[in-house]
Amino acid sequence: MWRDKHDNHAVAPMNGLTTFQHLSATAIRFAGLRNRLLILGTGQLAKDLCQVLLSKRGSLFDVVGFLDRDSSRVGERLVNPGIIGTFEQLFETVERHRVHTIAVCLEDRRAVLPLQTLLDFKAMGLEVVDGHHLYEEESGRLSIDLLKPSALIFSAGFRRRTVTMGFKRLLDLVASAVGLLVLMPFFVLVGILIKLDSAGPVLYRQTRVGARGQPYVIWKFRSMCQDAEVSGARWAATEDPRTSRVGYWLRRWRIDELPQLFNVFKGEMSLVGPRPERPVFVQELRSIIPYYDIRHTVKPGITGWAQIRFGYGASAEDAHVKLQYDLYYVKNLSLALDFRILTETARVVLHGEGVR
Repeated sequence: MWRDKHDNHAVAPMNGLTTFQHLSATAIRFAGLRNRLLILGTGQLAKDLCQVLLSKRGSLFDVVGFLDRDSSRVGERLVNPGIIGTFEQLFETVERHRVHTIAVCLEDRRAVLPLQTLLDFKAMGLEVVDGHHLYEEESGRLSIDLLKPSALIFSAGFRRRTVTMGFKRLLDLVASAVGLLVLMPFFVLVGILIKLDSAGPVLYRQTRVGARGQPYVIWKFRSMCQDAEVSGARWAATEDPRTSRVGYWLRRWRIDELPQLFNVFKGEMSLVGPRPERPVFVQELRSIIPYYDIRHTVKPGITGWAQIRFGYGASAEDAHVKLQYDLYYVKNLSLALDFRILTETARVVLHGEGVR
């Protein structure tokens, strides 16, 4: 049965591993023990995955090391730990380190992977997982730089169930209508404060890119001094000098975003979705960030997954990271995820996190 050229072991050692697998799987599930993880590959995805697992508070994974094709690299330190063996030593490494999960982090798996050994392990109960999938689950974002289009095409995500989208729109419609009615007196008060603080209109209109790349006009309370962008569009900055005194507090408590309930009521936006970007920045970002336009396959939102996980984007580099969170949301869109985002948004607003 065990025909892989990389596997020089007989059936007996495998049967020993079977007993170990049953015991370890039970221990992990019911005793809360850490899952011992081996990473196949030493490229960027492998290192990124390891860093995410090491930095995640309360992670149940314990990375035992990396395997590489090149035996001369054994012992080299990548992140922490380092390279502990080669692909040919996969069986011995799993047995020696009592590995529960193998994460495959390679670009061309067909040419270099010990496929039969991996299949044997899978059949015996070990978890063999795709590195991109594990990275997505543990980080809440997609590793877009190393992701092939086929991984997205054949993934289980990006579903748009009619019932889900119908309830999402119903929630948007009811919440925005009620919100606009209830908050109208508060809007009047905010408008008076803006007018007393600085010259200019109370509401600020700006063109943004919405679903399917269509432009629309977004509404916000003006938080900047008049003619703040007379020299051209600029990214928001920490303690932005263009912000007015009242505008600082509007941004701190996200009050400047509330007029977008009107955009939600019209159907141009949703309560939850990727934050809409300005056309000038979209043109720049879609040319340097892979898969950027996928974020335009859903309606933009007043709040979103990227907002609660990352915050404001103040540069093209920040936009690159935020897109990874946006694509996670687009791929895993659901009412449960929307509810989680709305709940977390309330916490972020109350703590005044991510202010610019």
